[in-house]
Amino acid sequence: MDHTTSAAASPVGPSPVVLRGSETGEGLGDTFYAQVGGHETFQRLVDEFYRGVAADPVLKPMYPEEDLGPAAERLRMFLEQFWGGPSTYSEKRGHPRLRMRHVPYKVNPDARDRWLAHMRHAIDTLELPPLQDETLWGYLERAAHALVNTFDD
Repeated sequence: MDHTTSAAASPVGPSPVVLRGSETGEGLGDTFYAQVGGHETFQRLVDEFYRGVAADPVLKPMYPEEDLGPAAERLRMFLEQFWGGPSTYSEKRGHPRLRMRHVPYKVNPDARDRWLAHMRHAIDTLELPPLQDETLWGYLERAAHALVNTFDD
């Protein structure tokens, strides 16, 4: 057997990287969504996040009271789809267009930092394994920085 053949030459492509629970353990799942516990985990994350937002004097005005539930559902659907879960977000709302959807809101560094603080707390409540924790946090941190659309107070 020729071991110098590249993975690209294979009709099925390279085999996916599978995260394992231990050095010799079973794979943790085929998607990040499955690895962290699927819908239940993302529901817990979003519920805890919005508990913080509801009490935040800077972020709360961006979410009128009657909109907290739908906003939470949209965030949960987006995160589930992004991490390999159901494609419900795109089916209901189309392309995410995150920057465009956030243009009506004043997302300055203070709002970003508050959003990140509530999200960090919500992630901490999940008690994810370190690799999954850092993977999720890294994405959310980069996304939050990318959504800043003003430096005005």
